[in-house]
Amino acid sequence: MRSEHYNIIKFPLVTEKTSDAAADNKYTFKVDRKARKAQIKEAIETIYNVKVEKLNIINVHPKKKNYKFRIEGYKPGYKKAIVTLKEGDKIAIT
Repeated sequence: MRSEHYNIIKFPLVTEKTSDAAADNKYTFKVDRKARKAQIKEAIETIYNVKVEKLNIINVHPKKKNYKFRIEGYKPGYKKAIVTLKEGDKIAIT
């Protein structure tokens, strides 16, 4: 069951915006597209040993990308989760 949690949570998204949000106990993760809120919450609590207070899910749609010589393609879409932790809990993401 433990490996199932690692299949749900792909990796943390680290950008300037998400690093600033970490001061407010908000962390952003790229997650499996088929995962539900309850599964994501359980996986975060199990992997990082923290208590999740709030969870927001965002579906990022594929975006059109132009390559050389007028070849068009798409950047793949993904699902991301913004996790707000209980006061006092932290996740060390570097």
